Amino acid sequence: MCSTGGPIDVELDEGLKGKKYRCNDCGAVFEAVGRHPVCPSCQSENVTEV
Repeated sequence: MCSTGGPIDVELDEGLKGKKYRCNDCGAVFEAVGRHPVCPSCQSENVTEV
């Protein structure tokens, strides 16, 4: 898989646990992996781990 930036739209395998985040701009709660999660709803990087 190749990506040129932005969020990756993949389902997490059961063995791979993502961290839960809340977007500080739109309030969406989502799971993500990686060091710099991006909100899938509004593309904001202003997120907090919950």
